[in-house]
Amino acid sequence: MSTSGNPLEDFRLALTATMRALGQDAAFDVAYTSDKPSSTGTHARVLQPQRTLPDAQVQEARGWCDTLALRKRFHNEALHTLQQPASGLARDVYNAVEQARIEAIGTRSMAGVATNLAAMTEARCRIDPITRARAKDEVPLATAIGLLVREQLTAEKPPQVAAAAVDLVRRWIETDAGVHMQALKGAVDDQAAFARLTRHILADLALADEPADDSDDSKDDTDEEREDDTPKDEGGDDEDSGNEASDDQDQNTRQEESETSDETSTDMESDEVMESELGEDGTEGRTPFRPNSPLSDLPPGFDYNAYTTDHDEVVSAADLCDDDELTRLRAYLDQQLLHLQGAVTKLANRLQRRLMAQQNRAWEFDLEEGVLDPARLSRIITEPSHALSYKMEQETEFRDTVVTLLIDNSGSMRGRPISIAAICGDILARTLERCNVKVEILGFTTRAWKGGQSREKWLGSGRPAKPGRLNDLRHIIYKTADAPWRRARKNLGLMMREGLLKENIDGEALLWAHSRLVARPEDRRILMVISDGAPVDDSTLSVNSGTYLERHLRQVIGWIETRSPVELIAIGIGHDVTRYYKRAVTIMDAEQLGGVMTEQLAKLFEDTARLPHRAQKKRAA
Repeated sequence: MSTSGNPLEDFRLALTATMRALGQDAAFDVAYTSDKPSSTGTHARVLQPQRTLPDAQVQEARGWCDTLALRKRFHNEALHTLQQPASGLARDVYNAVEQARIEAIGTRSMAGVATNLAAMTEARCRIDPITRARAKDEVPLATAIGLLVREQLTAEKPPQVAAAAVDLVRRWIETDAGVHMQALKGAVDDQAAFARLTRHILADLALADEPADDSDDSKDDTDEEREDDTPKDEGGDDEDSGNEASDDQDQNTRQEESETSDETSTDMESDEVMESELGEDGTEGRTPFRPNSPLSDLPPGFDYNAYTTDHDEVVSAADLCDDDELTRLRAYLDQQLLHLQGAVTKLANRLQRRLMAQQNRAWEFDLEEGVLDPARLSRIITEPSHALSYKMEQETEFRDTVVTLLIDNSGSMRGRPISIAAICGDILARTLERCNVKVEILGFTTRAWKGGQSREKWLGSGRPAKPGRLNDLRHIIYKTADAPWRRARKNLGLMMREGLLKENIDGEALLWAHSRLVARPEDRRILMVISDGAPVDDSTLSVNSGTYLERHLRQVIGWIETRSPVELIAIGIGHDVTRYYKRAVTIMDAEQLGGVMTEQLAKLFEDTARLPHRAQKKRAA
């Protein structure tokens, strides 16, 4: 029976108590999120189940809490970092195997935890690219190897949705790395030995080099590896002893530094592992690097082009997922909106008051002709010689206006920034609609990571030099200018969908949004861009100059700002976009976005209010 009258809140409190007990940390707290589950210090975020608390969703939420608590209790970040490879596929696999070890400890010792983790693993696989793999080279290795290690440690088969894909690589992995994988089972409780064995597995699969320090492996690894050890000559004992002491000292120093920032490192690692598991294949699902290179003039001969546009698409949000999923995603967005509703709505109301005030009719008084002013008739009675007073209505200068909100849907916007952008788009559409200002909401990303079909076509053509843009564009229409907000509100939930946010090619997105605006009949057209840095597309930048997309963006911005009737505004989240746009503002916290959007629009309309009235212009003429 609910003690607070809110079953979801009671469930959250129960999860918190369980996490504190399982993780042996009394400071643990749990919150709900529509984004990927993760942990930051002692704060965990899990997907919110429906209010009726369906069993499958309850088990999934419990599973996420269990895995986060187990990680807090059984994972030493300092030991993990000592053997961790550099960023890339090897690092993703290394992290996935360590996660399998952590979950195996809970599975072996607690039956309830095992049930919860199984439900969570199945849910995690359902949104992983492994479900779409039909050939060996399409299988995300980090996910597949993590599931095979899980099977080795707990005898739990991979979930049915991923079983076929795992089988595509099972024989290769077990043939090349089977000896070291079997040895993992005996090292589950020794994280250091487990990490060294994982490095051997990476070397077996040609994903990374052998671990740098194999001196201790002879105690933990197989008899076959022990045969490789040879006696050292006596003359080298002192030197080797000195080297070992030096190595131990270096390792102790690194361990002390890691322990000093243990909470911070754990937070970053936890988020990184969760993102790797929930994102796209390997590093392709990671947040892209934003170059933001120094300002440089465009070379005279710079000419941007796309290798092919055959696979580009302009698609309505409603066509990218079914209606039931859109409803669920919109519900997640509404949950995000709850604690922001008050602040953002106040800002929206302030903007509405400013706009409505500028649309109110004004009158000129004490004229010699026009409409008789009844308020001044009393002067005629008191002074009959006084002339009649007339008034005339002024023409309002508030022109028909349309606003386009162009939202960066790249992977680096994942999490809080994209949630806030979607919320503010929602509030802005409702506010401006009440003021008879039409709003269009658009998004831009790519269809694939690292090229998609465009890159495949380029590879099949023999890799011609300087191909230009080499990825498949995806431009999304969340709300058309003529569509009422009530019909489009559900579409904004699509931004919460895992896997939607990929790479970003800003220049072409600006041209697309601009072309839609100039085709509108309204007198005034405003384009507001929300982004978090420079354009990034690994496929394009790997075969062109490193500033290819950035230079094109500058070219497009310069053309719009100097030659187009469209008024361009930009809001940068966490990155300085004032270096690209003349009218721009940079915010460091996504929470500021609502206030900045309304203030920027209010300034634009106030500028309009200060213009001379048409009637005054006519008289001056």
